[in-house]
Amino acid sequence: MTDTSPVDTSNYASDPVQKPAKKEDSFPVFLLKLALAVLVFRSFIFAPFYIPSESMLPRLVNGDYLLLAKWPYGYSSRSLPFGAPLLPEKRVLASNPARGDVVVFKAPAHFEQDWIKRVIGLPGDTIQMKGGQLWLNNVAVPKVKIADFEVAVSPNTSCYAARFTAKRADGAEVCRYPRFTEKLPGGRSYEVLDLISNYPKDDTDPFIVPQDHVFLMGDNRDNSEDSRFPADPAGGIGLVPIDNLLGRATVMMWSTDGSAEWLKPWTWFSAARWNRLGGTF
Repeated sequence: MTDTSPVDTSNYASDPVQKPAKKEDSFPVFLLKLALAVLVFRSFIFAPFYIPSESMLPRLVNGDYLLLAKWPYGYSSRSLPFGAPLLPEKRVLASNPARGDVVVFKAPAHFEQDWIKRVIGLPGDTIQMKGGQLWLNNVAVPKVKIADFEVAVSPNTSCYAARFTAKRADGAEVCRYPRFTEKLPGGRSYEVLDLISNYPKDDTDPFIVPQDHVFLMGDNRDNSEDSRFPADPAGGIGLVPIDNLLGRATVMMWSTDGSAEWLKPWTWFSAARWNRLGGTF
C-alpha cells in the first residue's frame, strides 16, 4: 500500500542557496584601473593643455588652462602618451579641421613638442601676407580695427615692449595692444593683435598648402613663430602635417596670473582670472 501521508519538512533548511561572496579588488588593483581609465580619457576624449606663451593673444593668455577635445581629427600614435606605438602613424577615424579652429599639434621641427595655433589654410589654399593683412586664395581677409586689448601685468604676463605699458583709472598696470577682427570665408571671425607696422613677416611670398598639411598662425601676429617661418628648431614650424594634430581647443577651465604660492592656499584663489573661466572656442 502506498504511503500518502504528508511529508514532514520541518527539518529541511528554508534558507535559499547562498551565493559565494564577491571578492573585492585590492587597493593596488583599484589604482591600476583608475590609472587606465584616466589614460583612456586623456588619450581619446579630453586632455588639459596649458598656455605657456603669448603667441595666441588676445584669445589665450599665458597661464590659461583649456580642455582639448581629442576626437575631432581622429587618432594616431601621437594621441597616446610618449607616442606609444599602439596606433598607426597615420590617423584613424580621421577628419580635417576647419579654417579658424584652434588646434594643438606636435611641432616636428621642435622635437615633437605640443604647440597651439589657429588653422588658417587647408590643403590647396594659397596664403600670403601683404602689408600685415592676410590674403586667402588671392582675396584679402577683412581686418577691422576695434578697441585696444588690455591684459594686466602679472608674474606671468609682461608687455611686449615698454611703449605698450599703460595704467588703468584704478592705477593697475596693464599691457595695451592694437586689436583687430578678421573674418574668414564662411563667416568664422576672431580677434588678432598687430603690434609692429613693419614686422618681417607682414609681407611674404605666397604659400601653397600641400595635400595633408595645414597652414597655422598665432593670433598675436607679431609675436608668433608659425607657418610663415620655415620649420627650424630655433624658429618656425613650417607647414604642419594634418597627422600631427592632437585635437581642438573647446573650453577654458582655469586661468592664473602666476602669483599663487603653494604654501599660501588663499593665493590659489586670488591669482585666478575668474572672468576667463568657461569661455568656449
